[in-house]
Amino acid sequence: MSQKVSKVFTQSGAIPYRVNNGKIEILLITTRDFQHWVIPKGDIPNGMSPPDSAAKEAWEEAGVIGQVDMNKLGTYKYRKQGKTYHVKMYLLAVDMLSEDYPEANKRKRQWVEVNKAIRRVKFNSLKRILKSFFQVKSHFCGFGS
Repeated sequence: MSQKVSKVFTQSGAIPYRVNNGKIEILLITTRDFQHWVIPKGDIPNGMSPPDSAAKEAWEEAGVIGQVDMNKLGTYKYRKQGKTYHVKMYLLAVDMLSEDYPEANKRKRQWVEVNKAIRRVKFNSLKRILKSFFQVKSHFCGFGS
C-alpha cells in the first residue's frame, strides 16, 4: 500500500585545479576501491556551507588546500547502492598539495589536463561540468582550447 519514496542526498564536491606551464590541470582521485577516477566530494555536515564542505572533502580525499569559488559551477546526480545523490560542484584553486592527509593511503591522485580528465571521469554529467569549467576558465584566463 505504501509507495517507496527515494530520498535524494545532497553532497558537495571540489574540482581542484592549477595552471601548469600555461595549461589548466585538474587533480583527479580514485574511488577507495581504485576502480574509477573521480573528484573529491561528500556529504555536507550540518551547519557547514556547501563550499566549505567541498574544501573539507578536497583536503580529506585529495590532500589539497586552496581557494574555493563560492559560485556553484554546476550539479550532477548519481546513484549508489540504491540511493540518489545530488552533488553541488565548486572550483578550488589549489594553493598547497600535501603528502600527508586523511585518505592518503586509500586513494591515488593524479594531475591531468582538462581533456584527459573529461575522458577519465565516470559520470557523463560530471564530464559536462568539466567541459563547462574548461570553457569558463579558458575564457577567463585567456587560454585557447
